[in-house]
Amino acid sequence: MTKTANAKSYTPAIVVMFALFFMIAFVTNLAGSMGVIVTNQFGASKALSQLGSLANFIAYACMGIPAGIILKRKGYKFTSLLAVVIGFVGVGIQFLSGYVESFAVYVAGAFVAGFSMCMLNIVVNPMLNTLGGGGNKGNQLIQWGGSCNSVGGTIAPVFVGWLVGGTIADASVAKAAPVMIIAMAIFAVAFLVIMFTGIPEPHMETAEEKKARLAGKAVKDPYSPLSFRHFVLGAIAIFFYVGIEVGIPNTANVYFSGLDWVGPALTGTMIGAYWFCMLIGRLVGGTIGGKVSSKMMLLCTSSLAIVFLLCVVFLPETSTIKLGSSQVPVTLIFMMLCGLCTSVMWGSIFNLAAEGLGKYTAPASGIFMTLVCGGGIIPFLQNALADKIGSLQSYWLLIVCLGYLIFYAVLGSKNVNKDIPVE
Repeated sequence: MTKTANAKSYTPAIVVMFALFFMIAFVTNLAGSMGVIVTNQFGASKALSQLGSLANFIAYACMGIPAGIILKRKGYKFTSLLAVVIGFVGVGIQFLSGYVESFAVYVAGAFVAGFSMCMLNIVVNPMLNTLGGGGNKGNQLIQWGGSCNSVGGTIAPVFVGWLVGGTIADASVAKAAPVMIIAMAIFAVAFLVIMFTGIPEPHMETAEEKKARLAGKAVKDPYSPLSFRHFVLGAIAIFFYVGIEVGIPNTANVYFSGLDWVGPALTGTMIGAYWFCMLIGRLVGGTIGGKVSSKMMLLCTSSLAIVFLLCVVFLPETSTIKLGSSQVPVTLIFMMLCGLCTSVMWGSIFNLAAEGLGKYTAPASGIFMTLVCGGGIIPFLQNALADKIGSLQSYWLLIVCLGYLIFYAVLGSKNVNKDIPVE
């Protein structure tokens, strides 16, 4: 089969993966954006306001490896359909929490939705990397998918911010209900689209492997994804990266929404702009991804993000710049610009960590997703720190995390285990 024919036959599968990328960000950012609401309706502290996001990401730690097993045994289509159903239920529970006035129900809904997000991530990343043929082209396809992810990420906080209105005193789950209804509708449509779309199954176990497994005769592999140093260090890098990506907007959202001279509407718009910057960055990354190495992308963006966050830490929070009719804090603008940097980090890290894994790609993806729980743990720790030393000073934690990403780009991403058979 020619390269052109291959590209044509894979187009429907690629489109579906892009749609799933959109859903991941929309629902995940819904949990982050709701932090403003729970501080008002349920009286949560800055740290507790992140419990919804923490529950969403802790689900990754619980579901990452099991979802990798499901992917291996049942394939991409089954896994994605199951994930969509679970996502619909999770958002539905969050929707009900506002009407039963229960913070616990809200957190439970975020936890269930997190199972779905984990499973969808396990599907889309290895699939796009495989369809792209790995290497720079695999990274390029993930970056294009990430652009769809950024669209979903941009829409959610803007919707929530404007539905809440001008002051945090108006914030309630009921006011954000339209966003959750949209999320459930997206899941329903996605289920139907996936059901009738042919999806390749490159990593599904063969009939012989299944027969041997059921008979208890499966040959134990002496190796696993954890046998590869660059993968282990890459999984740690993902833990820090997702914490950075989520911590920047979540902490800013809670802090600036609570300031009378800023408020939820303006803050929600600027947080949406952060995700829009990620969209721009991913479009650029998708354009140049076939020519610029993942290592160079990660090194440059991590370094620039540190510069932006140092500006956040050291600039006076009262410094503003006039944008239209609004006075926007300069520190909030630097946080927004960080979206240009975080945009390409996910694809770069995944590409570097998965390079050379071969048959270990599917189980590696499950382990990888387990470490995505950093997206809940690090923002929680950051906001616990914010309760003690201030929200802007808490960004020192993210600067340290970015330092690790520079280490991974320069040294940690080298595959030193090429002697392990991967076919």
